[in-house]
Amino acid sequence: MRKIVLKVRLKNRDKFEEKLDRAGIDLGQVVWGHDRIYLPRGYKRGGNYPRFILRTEMKAVDRPAKYYLIQKRHIEDTNIEVVHQTEVKEYLEAVGMMREMGFSLAGEVSRKRQGAKLSGGEMLYVDNIDNNTGNYAKIEARVADTEKVEEVRRKVLDLYYRLEEDRFLYNTYLELLKKY
Repeated sequence: MRKIVLKVRLKNRDKFEEKLDRAGIDLGQVVWGHDRIYLPRGYKRGGNYPRFILRTEMKAVDRPAKYYLIQKRHIEDTNIEVVHQTEVKEYLEAVGMMREMGFSLAGEVSRKRQGAKLSGGEMLYVDNIDNNTGNYAKIEARVADTEKVEEVRRKVLDLYYRLEEDRFLYNTYLELLKKY
């Protein structure tokens, strides 16, 4: 699946959430997530290399965690991400497969996330990253084969501008934590 992903550092989370409330957007429950990011040998930012993320998600302490394997590739010349995700039943087997393919652990990121599906099908997430001050909003929009990337990007930018947020970030959370 191809996605446009735009992230902003929020000026004020409380005011941002008030704007969402006025717009009728209800953020869901808080989900704790922990990502272990794996990069291939010879990884260089901007090189269109794939990366793997092993994600652990917990919605409540009395419910079992879920595990996902996510493969991402950022295509620099179009500035879109190609993303594939599957649920993992055997976590250690997934780690072993990535190591066998030449991927190694680059870092870990934990976060608390709330999300909402927007009327156009986009997903809005509000994240609080452990060991990092500030809060972030992230909008992910799918790009259909029949859509133009710039039209989808413009739609996402318009959403942020209506919410009066314009402090865009192009780094991953791992890069923000300066872990590699």
